[in-house]
Amino acid sequence: TGLTSGQRLVTIQQGPLYRVRGSHVTLWCKVSGYQGPAEQNFQWSIYLPSAPEREVQIVSTIDPSFPYAIYTQRVHGRGIYVERVQGDAVLLHITELQDQDTGEYECHTPNTDERYFGSYSAKTNLSVIADTLSASMAPQVLTLTEGDAVELTCDVSKSTTQHTHLSVGWYHLWGAGEHHAEEILILSKDFILKPGPSYVQRFLEGDVQLNKVGNTTYKLFLRGVKPSDHGQLYCETAEWIEDPDKTWKDISRKQTERTSLTVLSQGRDLSVDIAAAESSLSEGDTLQLNCIVEAQKNSSRHFQVIWLLNDMDVARVDPHGVLTWKEEYEERAKLGQLRALKPSNTIYTLTIYEVGLRDNGTYHCSVSEMKTPGDLQGIQTNLSSGIQVDVKPTGHSMHLSVSTSTPQVTAGDSLILHCEVQGATSPVSVQWWHLPPQHLGPGVLVATMEQDGSLRLGSTYQDGRTRGSLQLEKASSGIFTLVIQSTLDEDDGGKYRCEATERSRGQSWTEQGETAVTVSSMAGLSLRATLRSRIATVRYGQGFELICQVSANYSLEEVPMSVRWLFQPSPPTGPYHELVQVFPSGTVAWVAAQSHFKEKAQLMKTDTSFRMHIRGAVTADKGTYQCEVEVWRRNVLPLGQPAATTRSNAVGIKVVMPESKLQVSTENSSVKVASGADTAIECRIVFAQNNSQLAVTWYLLPPLADGIPLRIVRANYSSVLEYGPEFSSPAQKSRFLSQRVSSNVLWLQILSANLGDRGEYYCVVEEWLWLVDGWYKLGEGTSGRTTLEFKLPGEQLQMEKNNSSLVVREGEEVTLPCLLQGAPLPNIHLSATWFQMKKSGLSSPLLTLHHDGTIQSPQEGLAGRLYLRRPAVGDFSLTLSRVERGDAGLYYCQVQEWQQQSKGKDWAQQASACSEYTLLTTIPP
Repeated sequence: TGLTSGQRLVTIQQGPLYRVRGSHVTLWCKVSGYQGPAEQNFQWSIYLPSAPEREVQIVSTIDPSFPYAIYTQRVHGRGIYVERVQGDAVLLHITELQDQDTGEYECHTPNTDERYFGSYSAKTNLSVIADTLSASMAPQVLTLTEGDAVELTCDVSKSTTQHTHLSVGWYHLWGAGEHHAEEILILSKDFILKPGPSYVQRFLEGDVQLNKVGNTTYKLFLRGVKPSDHGQLYCETAEWIEDPDKTWKDISRKQTERTSLTVLSQGRDLSVDIAAAESSLSEGDTLQLNCIVEAQKNSSRHFQVIWLLNDMDVARVDPHGVLTWKEEYEERAKLGQLRALKPSNTIYTLTIYEVGLRDNGTYHCSVSEMKTPGDLQGIQTNLSSGIQVDVKPTGHSMHLSVSTSTPQVTAGDSLILHCEVQGATSPVSVQWWHLPPQHLGPGVLVATMEQDGSLRLGSTYQDGRTRGSLQLEKASSGIFTLVIQSTLDEDDGGKYRCEATERSRGQSWTEQGETAVTVSSMAGLSLRATLRSRIATVRYGQGFELICQVSANYSLEEVPMSVRWLFQPSPPTGPYHELVQVFPSGTVAWVAAQSHFKEKAQLMKTDTSFRMHIRGAVTADKGTYQCEVEVWRRNVLPLGQPAATTRSNAVGIKVVMPESKLQVSTENSSVKVASGADTAIECRIVFAQNNSQLAVTWYLLPPLADGIPLRIVRANYSSVLEYGPEFSSPAQKSRFLSQRVSSNVLWLQILSANLGDRGEYYCVVEEWLWLVDGWYKLGEGTSGRTTLEFKLPGEQLQMEKNNSSLVVREGEEVTLPCLLQGAPLPNIHLSATWFQMKKSGLSSPLLTLHHDGTIQSPQEGLAGRLYLRRPAVGDFSLTLSRVERGDAGLYYCQVQEWQQQSKGKDWAQQASACSEYTLLTTIPP
């Protein structure tokens, strides 16, 4: 799908890019289509080839603690930094590219939009390659007369495997400052010759030429030199590569040594100058001095030149060119150790081969003009300025001193060792050796730097993942600095020895020195984690924060640390459970079983503390918390086993529910009802919170119950009904209904009440509230008792009221007595109902004979075993056949008299009577 105008888009410099080791590299990154502030933030990371899935953080424009330990030193030292080009565009600078900088770079912009939409990062690849470019030119001291020609040769080579182009150019320096350089002639990467502004006309006239000879040799030819050419000349080459965006980038530049050019103008009075190719020498080197004579019409004039050392004659060249040596130099001249020549009309040279300490001092040349070659007296004499020549003894003046700026460190810290070499007259090679504590033997080779500056690591130090990137650098002052980025343990302590070797003319001299360092193990040091919370008791739905403070008797700055948060519910169900782990990289790993914490937890980290903030506390959050901290060595990726681990103290968090304000009326009352009529038991709420829901459970305490109430029905906060076991039959469910009449009145409706419904009724009301993640019961209240009684008619029937007890074997038949006293009138209509009272005290109707002669049996399971034979009008005895063990209990009957008010009108109860109890006991057959 395409991007819309409101969609964030991050773009980065297109790769792959190839840059040489040691160069200054920039990568651009910009963002568009964003919302929020005009100044966006950027975070740079790298994915190394050794671990392409692991993000390694480098630098951020917003978070100073963002870099991983391996980059912290370079970021703090401005070796790596971010330049903001504008609010939404930046450049990543790496000032000195290293081999370990090869990888896939990611530019990420933190979200400032109202919602996530678009791309928030982009990636590019950067490969670090060797710098194979070289340029060389033999340094010379040239003195020419205006109009002469000069040719200079520059050798250029490269061995880069990637396709690259070369540019080669010649430059002219007027003075000592680099900023005075001007272009003479450039062969561009596109193979086009481009003269500098001052040489355009001479180039067009063919007086300035650049020729390529063979594969690697470039020659500059200047015809007719001018005084403006006076100064220093050098060759510079650049290697160019084409990036994927079709732009060319110079990845390396090299300059040669310089040639000194003096151009003498024609028509000047006599002037004399002296120059040396090298004035600081070692024993056995060659000294070459040039005496430059400038004069008008030089070729037609006669000059005598005298060479002097410390104002004493060395040699004389007369106008005829005859050479005369001073007596003490004659023997050396005969041996070919001294030579004096006149290469041209303006140049006189003195060469001393294999100089010694006796050749130290100040040299002059004195030029006298003779009217004729045979004159003994000059018409004018000019003395050059002096040039000091310093010859140093070979092999005896070099000495070194070894020191360290990190004498005592903790494992993981860097070791910085210095080896200062003084007095060497030739390039030296340096070797560093490690002598661990209690070590006997020659030691372990750490690194070697050869005379040409090439670096070679010892086998123990070649794996950069063990001790980080090892560095050995030479400062211009002759100080060789060894940096071991991350020490392993105590065995990296001990002594470090520096050996410096100077080689010259087949001989070598070696000096050495040592320094001692102490490395303390992190495991042997004290690491402690302290857990605390500002509040230990929180209200339901309130937030709380846990702070894990890490301390040690060594610096924790830039030490990789991880934290594991642990939790044990209350009451405990076993050992502590892991909630989440935060790794040194910032990666967060939640345990799947603790997902309810993930949705509401916020994790934070400072230099030495970790914080976990829990929003909306619930009952499941009640318990004990701990934190476990692991630390690794400083300056390396946190891989493998940690250097030290510690677990904090336990902190208990209590979660309390809101207080219930529910009040239920506790006033006792009574209700009278006629048999067979409908009635209602009332439960009144005095006070309840507006946002709460109510659940009600109705109970009955029958007259003969043993004090245990029977649960009739419960209506939960969603008004779902659940009947008790004694009221779960369809007949009972149809007669007992719970109803909420108003916000503060609840009813239990009883339909067609009968004697079995007698007893005391009450309700238990529960207050429920929705809190964060579900419904919770805050409290409950119990009402007063309501007694259900039955109204008696004006007249009463007379029954035989004798309590009886019957014993019958299971499987046999038994008759339960129910007899009216006296003979009832023939036109009287009677009804009778038999009840069985269970152990719970609840009476259940078994059979009803209505006044119209119909029989109803509510309990279908007993219908086939109940018989009402009625041998006489007043005899309502009940016969129970095939007696079972469950038939045992109390039985009683109720007889009612009915009369129709008038034809077609309802029947009305006129009289009623209830028998005494008959106790039926069953025994096994």
